[in-house]
Amino acid sequence: MLACDDAAMGEPTIRRWRTDDLPRLVEVSQAADQLFADAGLDLPVDNPTEELRHAEHVLVAGSPAVGFAVVNTVDGRAHLSTLGVHPAHGRRGIGSRLLTAACSMSAELGRTAITLTTFVDVPWNAPWYAARRFTVLPDREWGPQLRHVWAAERAAGIVVAPRTAMIRRLER
Repeated sequence: MLACDDAAMGEPTIRRWRTDDLPRLVEVSQAADQLFADAGLDLPVDNPTEELRHAEHVLVAGSPAVGFAVVNTVDGRAHLSTLGVHPAHGRRGIGSRLLTAACSMSAELGRTAITLTTFVDVPWNAPWYAARRFTVLPDREWGPQLRHVWAAERAAGIVVAPRTAMIRRLER
């Protein structure tokens, strides 16, 4: 599942992270966040170090890393906590490949769905996920852990524009 490399096309391998990836993943995350600033969203400075160290699963594209996905368990479902691609490597399908790998891994682990929280009106957020079979998850269907994720995002200052929770059913 993680051997997603197509060397002939120059596509980066999707692999599990190593601790020596940490400095580069911080760079990727901070560079990706610049896209939000360019879109007028004033997000707090991001340092994903603790998130990465405590994540259940981190998938990385490339060596050195050009993108990554963080997947945890929230309310018994897989939850995509973070998906980021360095802007210098954007619009090449790396984010889609990371998302596909995260969904495949989650299905292999027996998860029936994957959730995430995202900005509603940012083109590479909710609209991008909707094009990849995610739908809005009504808040009446949120479990206590997703509510906690939402509250933590609000407390961290991430909710600077309309956000939503989304879900995608997974097939084994």
